[in-house]
Amino acid sequence: MASGGTYARLFNPIILFALLCAVLAGVGMHLHTERFITPESGVGYSLGIVGGSSMLLLLLYSARKRWAWLSLIGSVQRWFQVHMMLGLVGPLLILFHSNFRLGATNSNVALFCMLVVSVSGLFGRYFYGRIHVGFEVRKADFGALRAELDRLQQESEASPGMAEVAMQLKVGVLHFAEGLDRVPEVLRPPFIARRAWRLRRQLDRLVDEHLKAAARGGDVDRESRRRTRGFVAQYIDAARKVVEFAAYERLFSAWHILHLPLFFMLLLAGIVHVVAVHIY
Repeated sequence: MASGGTYARLFNPIILFALLCAVLAGVGMHLHTERFITPESGVGYSLGIVGGSSMLLLLLYSARKRWAWLSLIGSVQRWFQVHMMLGLVGPLLILFHSNFRLGATNSNVALFCMLVVSVSGLFGRYFYGRIHVGFEVRKADFGALRAELDRLQQESEASPGMAEVAMQLKVGVLHFAEGLDRVPEVLRPPFIARRAWRLRRQLDRLVDEHLKAAARGGDVDRESRRRTRGFVAQYIDAARKVVEFAAYERLFSAWHILHLPLFFMLLLAGIVHVVAVHIY
């Protein structure tokens, strides 16, 4: 039941584009690009200009969100996608521009700031996806997730012979939030995910036992097992989202406070680098 959404996330265009950029970066690191790319002239110089310009264009997404009159250049959703792609293309071009090597102090500072901002952006995208619905720029509704849990609970109780599974689901998800106040904020999502994984394994075994008993020693109905396990996974996933929502919301707020100063530090380092290159 949940596999369709999982595949959709895995084959998200942004994820595929990020993987492509990672492959190109890996190839570039082993190509010895210094043999045909020179940062000071030709293709290498052009890569630096285009890469730096791509990083500057990242500001357009923030401007589009704040100023409605910029709707002429496209929707916020489209500019979010462009923002993510530029945040990957810019660093990739700069890496090729620098031949994947360190240089003068000012260029090293600019390169380090760029990589930090790029990695920070990937974390921000992950947090964003956990608290927003699609690209509609709105926070996931906590009450809607509760309603989803209630609906799944009613479906489980209506299924013949699944009363024990339903009871274990209720009891199990209640333990998700236990002791979270003693866990650092940044570690809460993986802590909750581990509990969800353990509960799912436990319930998968319980489902198999139930189906084997129902089959009276015969072969387990694979379709019934797949359908029931899918339901269990969907229920646990919804419960996990409810519990981890607050943690991701605070992590995203903290990330946003940190990301902006890093980006402006990148702009300053980039300007210093460009000035230094053309003066000395």
